[in-house]
Amino acid sequence: MATNLTIAVASGKGGTGKTTVSANLACAAVEAGHKAAYMDCDVEEPNGHLFLKPRINRIFPVGIPVPAVDEEKCMICGACGEICQYSAIVKISKTVLTFDNMCHGCGGCSLVCPAGAITEKERPIGMIEEGNAGRVSFIHGRLNIGEAMSPPLIKAVRKAGQHGNLIVVDAPPGTSCPVIAAVRGVDYVLLVTEPTPFGLNDLGLALDMLRELGIPGAVVLNRSDPEYNHLAHGFCRERGVRILAEIPDERKVAEAYSVGELAYYAVPGYKETMQQLLASVEREAIG
Repeated sequence: MATNLTIAVASGKGGTGKTTVSANLACAAVEAGHKAAYMDCDVEEPNGHLFLKPRINRIFPVGIPVPAVDEEKCMICGACGEICQYSAIVKISKTVLTFDNMCHGCGGCSLVCPAGAITEKERPIGMIEEGNAGRVSFIHGRLNIGEAMSPPLIKAVRKAGQHGNLIVVDAPPGTSCPVIAAVRGVDYVLLVTEPTPFGLNDLGLALDMLRELGIPGAVVLNRSDPEYNHLAHGFCRERGVRILAEIPDERKVAEAYSVGELAYYAVPGYKETMQQLLASVEREAIG
């Protein structure tokens, strides 16, 4: 039980049931004797709190460093604009302009400035909330409305949320930069999909992402349907990936979801499915 394990729950697209799986998996972890933590890294629209109903005891802001130019020291050499790949700082005639919302906070402009005219100031991008949902340690991030870049906040959530020996990371949907920020460094990834052509197409993209990152993983087939499951099984055989769990398309799960209840406690048989899934992941990830 003392083995440290970080499991990410991801998907190639939204709406597949990531939060349902990850929140219920965290419940299975505490019942299995783990000191478990749930980490919601879908910072643009976190919703794990609707089901886990945590008691928040700590809130703190997160920001990124952006350039501040001392016009008296500035030589208008343009070195800062040349190194910036996002045009967050540019030389226009005899002026240097900064665009904070485009800055990725790399600090390169201040490093190359020969006059030492560039310092850094903090620009808030969101906040982190920490607490407890029963025996589950809870943490999530909330990106500020209108903020374009979520990876810095996701990285801050991952860094702050080390409060257990088994951590479940609820990743954002898709396969772009926010997902990579959420799953980088985890031990194992569960990819939640549906047995539909659209679901399997996006599952393929997610599997390609894991291969590039070198992270082991497996599939959870959600809303499984005997009429269409053969599509998912055939696809996974071709890609050489295991299906660790099949969750039936039951009305009771949707009813529990609609009122913010955990299927783990509300739907007969769901607890056993999550417990078996957790045991399978531990065997796959730890050996």
